Amino acid sequence: MAALALARSFRCGSTCLRRPLRREAAGSTRGLWGRGGPGARRGAGGSEVLRKSLQRGLALSTASFLAYEAHKLISGFAEVHASFKVEEVIEQADYLYGSGETEKLYQLLVQHKNSDDADLLWRLARASRDVAQLSTTSAEKKRKLTYESLEYAKKALEKNESNFAAHKWYGICLSDVGDFEGIKTKIGNAFIIKEHFKRAIELNPKDATTIHLIGIWCYSFAEMPWYQRKIAATLFATPPTSTFQEALHYFHMAEEEAVWIRMAI
Repeated sequence: MAALALARSFRCGSTCLRRPLRREAAGSTRGLWGRGGPGARRGAGGSEVLRKSLQRGLALSTASFLAYEAHKLISGFAEVHASFKVEEVIEQADYLYGSGETEKLYQLLVQHKNSDDADLLWRLARASRDVAQLSTTSAEKKRKLTYESLEYAKKALEKNESNFAAHKWYGICLSDVGDFEGIKTKIGNAFIIKEHFKRAIELNPKDATTIHLIGIWCYSFAEMPWYQRKIAATLFATPPTSTFQEALHYFHMAEEEAVWIRMAI
């Protein structure tokens, strides 16, 4: 409909421009030479050439202008459509996530794995991880999805470093990858994981799940077996450490935020 209206405007614009141009050209000829003035025939011929040249120039200018406006209009529609499409996909994804439709959610989001939207990408990272965690997923597929989830979370961070959920899911997915890389890599990644969790809390201090995740991180290192501590001390000059008190502190914080969220709802 927009293209049809634009075409009508183009046809009308050219015609409307011709009419005043003819009247103006005729008036100019009469005013300059008069009806019987010297060189009237020659002047009329020159004016006709000038009129046609101007007419062609104005018609081309009108066409160029309308083409430019059409390009802007179509580009604007494309941008708005793309924006609405991302919002619609995210809305569908959140509905499926809330409904526990893990595989359907993954199938929906994986179609948009090349998206530049950070909110869509971290949701894809989460969905990939959730499918990997299913008991029906084969060991080979679980490994593949685990590494893919990390890549999606990494891409989400590249697109928007200020997205708290991208930091949270990058930390979670990096922890999962450590299960396939061995204890040295897992312990080495622990520093990075905690930093991303802390960054997520900086960006969203009210996110109870991230606060709880730091509590889990602290608890994991507080209860680390002695032999793992020995390995960590051998591999790293300052291995990650924590206490049960620190873990409890974060668990209490997470519970307080969760209570406030429930009250707000």
